[in-house]
Amino acid sequence: MYSPNPTVYSVAQLNNYVKSVLDNDENLNHLFVTGEISNYKPHYSGHMYMTIKDETASIKAVMFAGNASRLKFKPENGMKVIIFGTVSLFQRDGSYQLYINDMQPDGIGALNIAFEQLKKKLEAEGLFSNQYKKPIPKFPQKVGVVTSATGAAVQDIFNVLKRRYPVAEVVLRPCQVQGDGAANDIANAIKEFNKVKGADVLIVGRGGGSIEDLWAFNEEIVARAVFDSEIPVISAVGHETDVTICDFVADLRAPTPSAAAECAVPDCFELKANLLSY
Repeated sequence: MYSPNPTVYSVAQLNNYVKSVLDNDENLNHLFVTGEISNYKPHYSGHMYMTIKDETASIKAVMFAGNASRLKFKPENGMKVIIFGTVSLFQRDGSYQLYINDMQPDGIGALNIAFEQLKKKLEAEGLFSNQYKKPIPKFPQKVGVVTSATGAAVQDIFNVLKRRYPVAEVVLRPCQVQGDGAANDIANAIKEFNKVKGADVLIVGRGGGSIEDLWAFNEEIVARAVFDSEIPVISAVGHETDVTICDFVADLRAPTPSAAAECAVPDCFELKANLLSY
């Protein structure tokens, strides 16, 4: 039986009510969801629209630009992910969906995926090709160094350069090598050296660390600055087992900062011995 005085909702009122119910349900706020991405549609605004599905069900999802910009990888259809977000109602369409705050690949680290995605992209563009590698000058008059002003790496580089080839002038452009803003700082340092023709060869790098610590050297802005450099670049990031995108693009990859310094200049004692042998 109908109530004699029923409450009659407009569509907007009904949607508002359902939205308030969902928004006030603690189980639907800040929850984790796992599934597979499909119908992925990045918008020019930076928002990301997609469907998250499993074998028997699906839900529409959106990740707004502010959150999407912090992702370290590019979402793709078929990728399995773990999502942290909130379920709410999109009032205009009366459809509930998942609002994504954060998203990580399920099973494989986001940084590893981002590394492989950028590597594949730049390799396809030819940035790793040997035809673009510039020779390292045999007798550089000026060596540019792009690294942190503190830490062991800069001291190792300076000590080796001074010992092997003290006649060369060494110019340090100190920069941030990890954390927010590091990639931009490294790229700008390379561009500055090129703008003023400030060196005959550049050493770009830092000491060892975790993949997170070294990540600035895997950023596209650094890769393109190295590739565009008219000055030959020696990449010297971390230890021998560390491999970065910068290594692939550089004209020469050295396993350590000290090794980069050895590659950058000749040994004056060997030069002297060779001259005396004639």
